[in-house]
Amino acid sequence: MTDEGNIAMKKVTAIVPAAGLGKRFGQGGNKPFQMLGNKPLVVWIFEVLESINEIAEIIPVFKKDDMALGCNLLEKFKFSKVKRIAPGGKERQDSVYGALALIDKETDVVLIHDGVRPLIEKSIVEESISQLRRVDGVVVGVPLKDTIKEVRSQVSGVRRKGEEIIVKKTLNRSVLWAIQTPQVFKYSVLMKAYRKAMDERFYSTDDSAIVEKYGGKVKAIMGSYSNIKITTPEDLDIAELFLRKRAESIS
Repeated sequence: MTDEGNIAMKKVTAIVPAAGLGKRFGQGGNKPFQMLGNKPLVVWIFEVLESINEIAEIIPVFKKDDMALGCNLLEKFKFSKVKRIAPGGKERQDSVYGALALIDKETDVVLIHDGVRPLIEKSIVEESISQLRRVDGVVVGVPLKDTIKEVRSQVSGVRRKGEEIIVKKTLNRSVLWAIQTPQVFKYSVLMKAYRKAMDERFYSTDDSAIVEKYGGKVKAIMGSYSNIKITTPEDLDIAELFLRKRAESIS
């Protein structure tokens, strides 16, 4: 395991998956390139990652149809830590695995951050990296505020339009967190877990779940309730409010 004194000296590579289809967003998809304030969502993310000394390289993952758009954006904003781009795969996991294949083997730590979480704070990213000691991974999250219930369809066991949804049980909210990104892992552990998952065709939308499945020890640290994932147009409106509040607190 890496000790606290040496973790800052390790080479960190950041992967930004931004190749989702955006089916729930509408408006032609391309969520990572939607404008938030005066910049596309992914630009807010790249600016934060670019400013962090520990991060040596940023690897964006774009859909093949978005490659030209992504390259133009990167050229416009001159991000020096973006040296290569990975093409998106069929599923998010395929996209991340493709990016992992491009990583410099001198990398010690891999940080993964969703390309549609533009309001990540620099301090949280730095803390997630610094906490990667005596564990295999660190995830960012927040305690749940709402009551969470496990439900099922009365007929088929899956949710279908028009079917009655039945409450099966109420979960203990005090032990439940909503997990966000960034998620930070030891490169060797993450790569080994991903290879096993791909061989066994185990798919998850959460990188930590893959590491956990194959025996990795993962720690959770406090994130921010403003670090929302842009999934619908309404989320973009909420992000605008958070951004305005952030600007007011600085001025």
